[in-house]
Amino acid sequence: MIRINENYLKLKASYLFSDIAKRVNAFTAANPDKPVIRLGIGDVTEPLPQACLEAFHAGVDEMAARATFKGYGPEQGYAFLREAIAKHDFQARGCAIAADEIFVSDGSKCDCGNIQEIFATEGIQLAIPDPVYPVYVDTNVMAGRTGANLDGRYKGITYLDSTPANGYVPAVPATASDLIYLCFPNNPTGAVATREQLAAWVAYAKANKAIILFDAAYEAFIQNPDIPHSIYEIPGADECAIEFRSFSKNAGFTGTRCAFTVVPKKLQAFDAAGNAHAVHPLWNRRHTTKFNGVSYPVQKAAAAVYTEAGQAQTKALVAFYMANAKLIKDTMTGLGYSCIGGDNAPYIWINTGTDSWAFFDKLLNEAQVVCTPGAGFGSCGEGHVRISAFNSRENVEKALARITAVLKK
Repeated sequence: MIRINENYLKLKASYLFSDIAKRVNAFTAANPDKPVIRLGIGDVTEPLPQACLEAFHAGVDEMAARATFKGYGPEQGYAFLREAIAKHDFQARGCAIAADEIFVSDGSKCDCGNIQEIFATEGIQLAIPDPVYPVYVDTNVMAGRTGANLDGRYKGITYLDSTPANGYVPAVPATASDLIYLCFPNNPTGAVATREQLAAWVAYAKANKAIILFDAAYEAFIQNPDIPHSIYEIPGADECAIEFRSFSKNAGFTGTRCAFTVVPKKLQAFDAAGNAHAVHPLWNRRHTTKFNGVSYPVQKAAAAVYTEAGQAQTKALVAFYMANAKLIKDTMTGLGYSCIGGDNAPYIWINTGTDSWAFFDKLLNEAQVVCTPGAGFGSCGEGHVRISAFNSRENVEKALARITAVLKK
């Protein structure tokens, strides 16, 4: 008799964004004459930067001739992309990250879920923020690291409350943890962590022989020069942290699929007897066993981000979305709501003071605008909604006019 992985039965019945899609689809089916503007999920809307598009076409053209055709490439990524990433994203900021510590993949969502496969499933204490990107929690539930879901929280997780009281940046807990998830700029709140706050987490991880899984997918949106873009800007972080990055938001690769994970060679984890083992070769083994690499044309397109033209075009793209974010934040603040985000992140986290799904339904049904209910990100998200800056200027302005008309009633 074939048996299922019963850890899946502990998961909530559906994924947050699936629930949102069902409600939106039901509304549009019942109201085909009322067009909906989606400011919910973090999907981009603007075309690829021209430099990336040209490189993409060139990569495809190479596949048309035997002399330049590419078959299987290195699972870890082509050297030309890994070297560009190391130079521009890390070494330029004083981070001693080498090209062979970078693993190119088809998405940081995948990597955030896959990375936990190389760590033990029993006897591991998790520390995960609340509210949080659901993938961090759900993949650990699937792996069997948690107990039952009691009142919306799983046993086996130390929840790091992110609330108005701490500026949505949780402090290190009083108890020990083994696997720590951090995301800055944060999804969903848009909060950022200072150098001092990240240094406290690095010190905590080293003291507890723990590993930080640092999701920096939105680092390109940081505007404040004092805010670190990488955990590796903190001394000692290369001994206790893995970092995830993506081309999805800064260069519009959500449909093109390209990201990367940094696993420093200094990073160690331990077996049951307490013996230290380098994590880098373990992840390399997992990566090469279960992944055949990102396609050559896509990697060519990603490498174009680091050209002079690519840098200018991606900065312009980020600036476009950040201008949207400012419009959203200014409007919601003007309506009397307390907001965070929108300054160093493309998300605006709005404290509505009301049931988050009820606020979602109000905007959907009365304004035909889709946001994301905060309760879907965790219990500390209740009373909040997230609005995304990823859309055209025209749609953002239309959505804000509709929202203003509804909330001023």
